[in-house]
Amino acid sequence: MRIGEVAGKAGVSVRAMRYYEEQGLLQAWRSPGGQRHYPDTAVGRVRLIQQLYAAGLPSRVVREVLPCVDSGAAQAPLALLDQLAAERVRIDQRITDLLAVRDRLDDVITLTQDPDSDCSHMR
Repeated sequence: MRIGEVAGKAGVSVRAMRYYEEQGLLQAWRSPGGQRHYPDTAVGRVRLIQQLYAAGLPSRVVREVLPCVDSGAAQAPLALLDQLAAERVRIDQRITDLLAVRDRLDDVITLTQDPDSDCSHMR
């Protein structure tokens, strides 16, 4: 697949694709005309990269994680596992914080829609 096709299917920009390649997260081969071509699996890989970035992992960690995903290895370096466990704790805390914010927004929406409602717990 060409770069634009992968980018479109994965929902990212062509610029992001080039960045992933520069970071060593994604590999392409070049046609005789110099165009990048990617395997069919590139769409799933780009989506995974996006998820890992959305979770807050830096490129360095993503680069370490991808070989474990690729090989389906049951073993990963202990330092990497420790780092991923710490990232998971951070993500869990972020989820808790976001749920609290959502609950506060629900209270504001309820109060706005029904000014007579008891939202004394909002203070």
